Amino acid sequence: MVSNFRQQEILELARKEGKVTVDGLAEMYNVTVQTIRRDLSELAETGRLERVHGGAVIPSGVVNIVYNERRRLNEDGKKAIAAVCAASIPDGASVFMNIGTTTEAVARELLDHENLLVVTNNLNIANTLAANHSCEIIMTGGVLRRADGGLVGGLTAEMVKQFKFDFSVLGCSAIDEDGDLLDFDGQEVLVSRSAIQRSRNVMVVADHHKFQRKAPLTICSLADVSALFTDGPLPAKLVADCQKWNTEIVTV
Repeated sequence: MVSNFRQQEILELARKEGKVTVDGLAEMYNVTVQTIRRDLSELAETGRLERVHGGAVIPSGVVNIVYNERRRLNEDGKKAIAAVCAASIPDGASVFMNIGTTTEAVARELLDHENLLVVTNNLNIANTLAANHSCEIIMTGGVLRRADGGLVGGLTAEMVKQFKFDFSVLGCSAIDEDGDLLDFDGQEVLVSRSAIQRSRNVMVVADHHKFQRKAPLTICSLADVSALFTDGPLPAKLVADCQKWNTEIVTV
């Protein structure tokens, strides 16, 4: 019973922080590292966590994390990223915003902006920005993805192509060590690619957990991005590549 209670707390902490460590948990619960390793192994066996060196993370791979769990991952980091990103968008701009918990955080930071035109395939973003009465909101068409309130598919991509945006604010599911932005849904990838093609400035918002995850489909390279907003250091090689590509890195 005690073990089950502790494991539930460990799972909640992993959802909030993205990762838990054996040493940190052993100190927190005043138990041996062997006890914590056993807890993590049991959670991994049921698929709720994925073991990594020194601890465990929320699992990813070919299936994305449940949307409500993604919302709870690193909320403070996403809020900080969103505030800096939103501050880079001037009043009167035209903006495309795609599906994602970090892009939703950016929308909340845009509530005081004036005279924005926001095109989005994210129902949550539209509902958030509805409180900003000086913001014109245009929803794309497309197939509703009930799990996260996203509109995706060819119809969505075609509508996005009708615009020329000052900025696109894009999230992704993962960023590979070579700088590729990755996602799970091919229909969503089509929409993001269309936005990139039709934007003067492409802003990617991604917290440090995105560099620890994997996803099977490529959206684009950071070479195609104007600025990356994140909350952790990038690998040295990727920093050098971004400098070569003229991709700005903004670390909050």
